[in-house]
Amino acid sequence: MSLSSLCRLDNAGTHRIFHSIFLLPLSTSFEKLFYYTLCLHARVWIPDADDVWRSAELTKDYKPGDTALYLQLEDGTTFEYKLDPATMNLPHLRNPDILVGENDLTALSYLHEPAVLHNLKVRFIDSKLIYTYCGIVLVAINPYENLPIYGTDIINAYSGQNMGDMDPHIFAVAEEAYKQMARDERNQSIIVSGESGAGKTVSAKYAMRYFATVSGSASEANVEEKVLASNPIVEAIGNAKTTRNDNSSRFGKYIEIGFDKRYRIIGANMRTYLLEKSRVVFQADDERNYHIFYQLCASAHLPEFKALKLGSAGDFYYTSQGRSPVIDGVDDDKEMCTTRNAFTLLGINKSYQMGVFRVLASILHLGNVEVKDHDADSSTILPSNSHLNIFCKLMGVAYQDMSQWLCHRKLKTATETYIKPLSKLQAVNARDALAKHIYAKLFSWIVEHVNQALQSSIKQHSFIGVLDIYGFETFEMNSFEQFCINYANEKLQQQFNMHVFKLEQEEYMKEQIPWTLIDFYDNQPCINLIEAKMGILDLLDEECKMPKGTDDTWAQKLYNTHLKTCPLFEKPRLSNKAFIVQHFADKVEYQCEGFLEKNKDTVNEEQIHVLKGSKFDLLVELFQDEDKATSPSGASSGGRTRLSIRPEHTLRGQANKEHKKTVSLQFRNSLQLLMETLNVTTPHYVRCIKPNDFKFPYIFDQLRACGVLETIRISAAGFPSRWTYQEFFSRYRVLMKQKDVLPEKKLTCKNLLEKLVKDEDKYQFGKTKIFFRAGQVAYLEKLRADKLRAACIRIQKTIRCWLARKKYLRMRAAAINIQRHVRGYQARCLANFLRCTRAAIIIQKYQRMFVERRRYKQQQAAALIIQCILRAYMARQHYQGLLREHKAVIIQKFVRGWLVRQWYKCTLAAIVHLQSCVRRMRAKRELKKLKIEARSVEHFKKLNIGMENKIMQLQRKVDEQVCSHGNWMSRIASYVEFYTDTRSLKGPLYKFCYLDSLCCERLMTVSSTRAQQLVAELKDQNILLKSEKDDLNQLIQEQSQQMAEKMQRVLKEETRQLENELNEERSRYQNLLSEHLRLEERYDDLKEQMSLTLNVPKDGHVRTDFARGSNESECAYGSVLAESEEDITKTTLDMSVVFNLQKKVAELEHEKQLLEDDLECREEQFQRARARDEEEHSKTRGAELEYESLKRQDLESENKRLKHELNQMRQLLMEDTTTVAMGTAMPGGPAYKLLLDQLNLANEELEVRKEEVLILRSQLVSQKEAMQHKVKAQALLYTEGTQKTKDAGDMTQAYMGLKESNRLLEAQMQAQKRNHENEIEVLHGELQSLKEENNRQQQLLAQNLQLPPEARIEASLQHEITRLTHENLDLMEQVEQQDKAVRKLRKQLKVFAKKFCEMGGGSQAESISPGQQAEEAIQPVNIPRKEKDFQGMLEYKKEDEQKLVKYLILELKPRGVAVNVIPGLPAYILFMCLRYADYTNNDQKVRILLTSIINSIKKILKKGGDDFETVSFWLSNTCRFLHCLKQYSGEESFMKHNTPKQNEHCLSNFDLTEYRQVLSDLAIQIYQQLIRCMENILQPMIVSGMLEHETIQGMSGVKPTGLRKRTSSIAEEGTYTLDLILRQLTAFHSTMCQHGTDPELIKQVVKQQFYVIGAVTLNNLLLRKDMCSWSKGMQIRYNVSQLEEWLRDKNLMTCGAKETLEPLIQAAQLLQVKKKTDEDAEAICSMCHALSTAQIVKVLNLYTPMNEFEERVSIAFIRTIQARLRDRKESLQLLMDTKMIFPVTFPFNPSSLSLDTIQIPSSLNLGFLIPV
Repeated sequence: MSLSSLCRLDNAGTHRIFHSIFLLPLSTSFEKLFYYTLCLHARVWIPDADDVWRSAELTKDYKPGDTALYLQLEDGTTFEYKLDPATMNLPHLRNPDILVGENDLTALSYLHEPAVLHNLKVRFIDSKLIYTYCGIVLVAINPYENLPIYGTDIINAYSGQNMGDMDPHIFAVAEEAYKQMARDERNQSIIVSGESGAGKTVSAKYAMRYFATVSGSASEANVEEKVLASNPIVEAIGNAKTTRNDNSSRFGKYIEIGFDKRYRIIGANMRTYLLEKSRVVFQADDERNYHIFYQLCASAHLPEFKALKLGSAGDFYYTSQGRSPVIDGVDDDKEMCTTRNAFTLLGINKSYQMGVFRVLASILHLGNVEVKDHDADSSTILPSNSHLNIFCKLMGVAYQDMSQWLCHRKLKTATETYIKPLSKLQAVNARDALAKHIYAKLFSWIVEHVNQALQSSIKQHSFIGVLDIYGFETFEMNSFEQFCINYANEKLQQQFNMHVFKLEQEEYMKEQIPWTLIDFYDNQPCINLIEAKMGILDLLDEECKMPKGTDDTWAQKLYNTHLKTCPLFEKPRLSNKAFIVQHFADKVEYQCEGFLEKNKDTVNEEQIHVLKGSKFDLLVELFQDEDKATSPSGASSGGRTRLSIRPEHTLRGQANKEHKKTVSLQFRNSLQLLMETLNVTTPHYVRCIKPNDFKFPYIFDQLRACGVLETIRISAAGFPSRWTYQEFFSRYRVLMKQKDVLPEKKLTCKNLLEKLVKDEDKYQFGKTKIFFRAGQVAYLEKLRADKLRAACIRIQKTIRCWLARKKYLRMRAAAINIQRHVRGYQARCLANFLRCTRAAIIIQKYQRMFVERRRYKQQQAAALIIQCILRAYMARQHYQGLLREHKAVIIQKFVRGWLVRQWYKCTLAAIVHLQSCVRRMRAKRELKKLKIEARSVEHFKKLNIGMENKIMQLQRKVDEQVCSHGNWMSRIASYVEFYTDTRSLKGPLYKFCYLDSLCCERLMTVSSTRAQQLVAELKDQNILLKSEKDDLNQLIQEQSQQMAEKMQRVLKEETRQLENELNEERSRYQNLLSEHLRLEERYDDLKEQMSLTLNVPKDGHVRTDFARGSNESECAYGSVLAESEEDITKTTLDMSVVFNLQKKVAELEHEKQLLEDDLECREEQFQRARARDEEEHSKTRGAELEYESLKRQDLESENKRLKHELNQMRQLLMEDTTTVAMGTAMPGGPAYKLLLDQLNLANEELEVRKEEVLILRSQLVSQKEAMQHKVKAQALLYTEGTQKTKDAGDMTQAYMGLKESNRLLEAQMQAQKRNHENEIEVLHGELQSLKEENNRQQQLLAQNLQLPPEARIEASLQHEITRLTHENLDLMEQVEQQDKAVRKLRKQLKVFAKKFCEMGGGSQAESISPGQQAEEAIQPVNIPRKEKDFQGMLEYKKEDEQKLVKYLILELKPRGVAVNVIPGLPAYILFMCLRYADYTNNDQKVRILLTSIINSIKKILKKGGDDFETVSFWLSNTCRFLHCLKQYSGEESFMKHNTPKQNEHCLSNFDLTEYRQVLSDLAIQIYQQLIRCMENILQPMIVSGMLEHETIQGMSGVKPTGLRKRTSSIAEEGTYTLDLILRQLTAFHSTMCQHGTDPELIKQVVKQQFYVIGAVTLNNLLLRKDMCSWSKGMQIRYNVSQLEEWLRDKNLMTCGAKETLEPLIQAAQLLQVKKKTDEDAEAICSMCHALSTAQIVKVLNLYTPMNEFEERVSIAFIRTIQARLRDRKESLQLLMDTKMIFPVTFPFNPSSLSLDTIQIPSSLNLGFLIPV
């Protein structure tokens, strides 16, 4: 883009360009330098009519006296540039390309208009950078699109950084102000200026957001949210759409953000300036009124707004004049909701909000009031005007009064009062003036109450003010508003000049450079012209006081007063109603029309009186004095003084005078107050620039007069370029010889400059810096480039000579080699020819012999084949004849036999049929006889029961035989027919057989030939199929391999996804845990603050999050800690073993009684049924009853025996009370052994009795079912027997008995069958296993037989070892199961013994009388006490718990413990104490001990949380304590690696799973605290060591820097190097290893450390343009390699730390790779997979050449990269999250150390612990 895009014609058609205000006079020496630089190929800027400035290159050297320059433009055209003969001014020199695009414009060697414009264009268009420093000013260009550079990650990146270290940003200015406020304890101001649409409001908003984010709030109410919430309200009532900006601020505001002594936000205050009231009643085309009116109209449909009678914005005159009621992309309805929410957040209640909306709606209705002409000099309003009626109702005033005073006004004289009618125009103006006045009052009221809502009761210590004020404005028609705006800018420019002058003076004095007064532009004459006595404003106020003053008379006074006396005041040639003022930035012509009216701002007082008499409270409040105003939220004013726009007036008599003050006087007073505020603060400047008038993103069409050059005018007048001695030495070392380099850098630089620059006035030597005049850096850069170019030429010459000689020698050697090979090749060709000739003769000989021999063999074979075929044909003929005869004989034999058999069967069937007929006849006769007998004799019925059934069966058989006889007859007939047919077919059959033989012979011959062909074809197909099979097999193998690889990849991907999901869940849980802990800490801090409210807080600069507080929480954990301390003291005694046994005996007796009752009931129920079969079942039933009675007797006897044994045990215990000590029996005594025996027997007997009871229950149920079944059967038989005879009853009973016995036999048989089937299945399974074993043995035997003898023996031994191993594993499993059972029984035994001894001993001791005690004391029982071994437990008393926690946790020094004792000793000691509490079964002791441990660890971490050694020590011990709880919990998964001795130390009574979770959460908290502590130590080192320090000396050159490197915020700090980072990492690692931290946990810590290093380094690289170069990429890669080498030395390459550095590695590679072609773009896209698209594009945009030989990245290449990466699905976040912590896991790490081997050193002062 050419520079024509930078300056365009404005509305008046004149050029709007930068003024070349800064033109330095050229001295003689400087002219020589200038002439020297205008040599061949020098580049210059030349003026152009269209493009304003164009770049050109000299094609011929310039010599003094030449009248023209010969130039070549960038497009290749050449022309002759004529110099002005009068001035002979040479064109501006162009800066070297290496300086173009710098962060600071003061780094440019040539500071003139084209250089500044070109630098801004390159940064804005090419690099997409909207911020640029210009000295102490931040230049911000509006991009007209949302950029991702204002997130919380960017705020965190700029927080705490020096201003010159990072790329220009509004956050850098805000951080500088915040830092200087805290360091210097001086109030700060950020002055944001610029034209409308330049982005001032947004810049101020982001500055306030930065303060709200980094400082936090000092009160419970989030003041920072309220400060940010005030923006929507202020924008709604003070912003509007203009032709240049959709959200233009139509007033100036100064927001003071208050801070306390800890520099946290406590409140804010806002001051406003010069609201554009005229916009309420008038808007130009394509503009809008204030946003609040359109928001109100868009919400008219809401129920609460129905009473306001609103409609659309087009229905009202005040909102429809601009004909643009809608803004693209803005929803006024939603904006209204935002505004109302902001009102609510600031404490303005609903009633006051509705009052505000009523006033706004009334203003809209007032604009629609129509005024009619009554006559020429008067006007009227119709009585039925609906809008005026609505206005009066909303405002609570009388319709008649308002309509009268809108059309009339009252005139007062000394004696009388007149009412004068107003013309229509005057009435309309009066109506508009009233609307403007009401809106101005409402605006002031809202601002005042917003300030009250933002005030705080806490005393303000300091503040930062943000001034969002209009920039310099000049339009085609400039009026009173533009005059006031430009007057304010003149005042601000003067303040800026004085501030810059002061800074320059301090800098020169600091560097001890002679200070001479710099002649800079002072705009005090312009300010005097405006505000001095008889100035423009003074004359304006005087004219306003005149009764008949007009704009014309005021203009004439201006001409008469200033036209000849002031050079800054001019009169236009063609106008007598305008004047021109020469401002600091441009000349502006002002039109005098309307000045007086706007300055007076008159309102009809009678209208004000009508409004004051309103019934609407808010309206009355708007027009009363400010000291009587009430707050809508009821808040008091607080403890801080608020600066007011108007000066205070204590006398009531001055109220009218104050009301009659002109607008210019009020504005002048408020501006003076603002300047006083700015003068007592440290200012920071932000200059916003509007790039184009069309609001297009990244289009740089024009640059208005925004004073960019003026910001560096003072600096440029002296020594604008400033280098430290080290930077100068590093940059220009190439210009020195080796002998010139001295140990002292300052002396070396002096000697070099004296040789290079002869004029000593061009530079000055300070204490730490070298100061250069303008242009000197470019001259030095040219010398450096020439030196490097000469060195490159020499290197190229040498390399080309070496390459040419090397090429010649290579070609000579190649020629000799070729000759040798050619000659050898020719000799080999001759020998080969002779060899081939001899071979050809031999081949011919053998070929001819072979042909003749093959012909002979073919003839011989043909003759043999013919003979064979003939002989075979004759043999086949003979054979066929014999075969036909043999087949005919066989056919005859079978046919004759078949005919005979058919005749025999027919005959036999006929005989049988006759026999059956005869027998049927005889049977019928016999049947008749039997029927006659049956009728006569009835008693035969009883004898022939069932005969009828037999007869029926016989009848069915007869019928079946008849049917079969018919079938046989039909078959015989068919056989006869078949026989006749076969006889008729005998003749043709013989003929057919003969023909068949002939056909067979022919078929044999044909089939033989076809078979041969088929065989050949099948062979071919087989070969093809084999080849296809091979191909398919190969393809299948390849596909299987591919599928396997694909499945592996899919499996890996799924595994990775699952791991990621698991890590996400872990991180989510740990984040929630950290948030919970943070809230606890916040709660503790608030409690501390409440307790310390009367104390004075300490001063200090707190930058960290104030919410980091206590780590201690005193809450209970889970169900384990649910009891209170009072419940703990009231412990209850457990039930003893005796009571348990008695309870079990009682239960058995109760069950027995229930069974007896059940039996009695059933006996009574079935007594009658059992009486009938008592004789038959007496034996069986008697045996069952005897068995049941025996069982009952056994139970009773067992109960008696148990009672007897229990009494014996009690008696023995009473006898052995002397052996009882402290409530427990001696383990070695006889009573103890007897107790164990009795308890074991009692348990066994109880189990047996339970089984017997179950057996009895099952038998009773089966008997009940059998009895019910028998009773039913007997009842049925009884009813039937009464009806039949005695014999029939006996038969029935016998039949039923037989049936019952069959049923029983069948059930027994089925049971035996099931048992048999089960046995068969078992045998089948065993058989199958034996078969498998046999097959396996056979396979092994076959394999062994194939092996050699030695290998066979080895294989057999291996097989045997495997078998024995399996058997051993099975035995081990059995042993483990038995061990578990033994441990379980031991635990029960211990519990029973303890309970029995406590209850039995205690109760018996209480029941013994004193006499008995005396007697027993006389005869003590001496039981030998065995010496106990140490069981890994430590006994302690309850009162010693505090001492234990104090000596072992609170007062323990980690350094001494870690050096002198084993790692994790405190954890082991605490666990051994816990074991003792578990062993004694004291849940209270366990709970109190664990709670004390956890709270004490939290307390010590809160106290020493910033000490890495302390945090690491307790992280290690907490993890070890957690591992001990798992290792000795008794769970199988944690006991795999235990020794038998360690298994004996497992916890026996309590399940501490819930406490394990609590300790795991505590370990997570400690880990996160360790990471934060580590980050605090590493954070200051990373940027300096990884980016800034030159690990490879001389690799990265230093470029010229601007003023930002000299800012006062840069503190003197030591430079960190990579070696320091590595040493710190080694210190971290050795400390954790010394503390015994788990290796897996160390790997996670190292991974987090490397992630922080990579993230911080990459974030700074993305925010620092000076770091994005090829040499810096080399430095980063070298530094990363050093980090990787450190990982190898520590054996940590597998911890994943290297992968966290992958984004940084790829960014360094991106800086080094080639960036030109599409292939390069493809390589970059494939290489940078760990970087996001935004990061890649950012690095490419920031890439900066450090030398003349490097090239910038083209925009086309960056767009190619963006197009290729468009399909990536990734986050839009630019920076990496440096606060992210990987989810931590604590893998179980059992200890091989046994608890009984641990020795407690005496230095721990734990002598009160007793080993058990």
